[in-house]
Amino acid sequence: MEDTETAAVRRRNARGQGDRLRDEIVDTAVRMLDELADDEKLSLRAVARAIPIAATSIYLHFPDRDALVLAAMARCHEELVRHGDEAAATQPDAAAGLRARILAQVDWAQRHPGLYKVLHESGVHRRLGMPFKEVMVARTVDGVQACMDAGLAPAGDARQAAIDLRTAVNGMLAQRINEPDLPWPPAREQLDRFLAKLVGISPR
Repeated sequence: MEDTETAAVRRRNARGQGDRLRDEIVDTAVRMLDELADDEKLSLRAVARAIPIAATSIYLHFPDRDALVLAAMARCHEELVRHGDEAAATQPDAAAGLRARILAQVDWAQRHPGLYKVLHESGVHRRLGMPFKEVMVARTVDGVQACMDAGLAPAGDARQAAIDLRTAVNGMLAQRINEPDLPWPPAREQLDRFLAKLVGISPR
């Protein structure tokens, strides 16, 4: 008969394998969504074939396709926040940090337009919402408030200014992704105008 210690080790290994498979499923969904640029075109069977595993194995980790899309978008959002944090941390002041954070978002969106569309325009977003995106909102509010506190922007309602700024930036990126052939000005120049008009930060 199997002793207690051996049984415990086997259970731990099984959980570890399950975690690895879950990560692989999410990784695969992220890659496919970047290519598809539409969560409605993603199927669990297609994800399973790409790994490859049995489609039933996905249901051990995700109850349906929406849950998988949501997990994939949460991972993308974490990456966006991390890139923004790293970019902001290298800057000499709050205004430069806010600008660098948003430019990191712009860079990510330009490298992953399909994922950016799903993150902001997907059916899952409309049906379930993506509450994890509040982290990015909070980072932007904190960035605007830091500019105000440092005298780099006029005092005011930091949250409202941050929401206006995010709306402008997200709109800019969505239009560039959806209408790439239009003669867009450099994104950095457009961002500087947003920062000046919506937050009151002098252009660099």
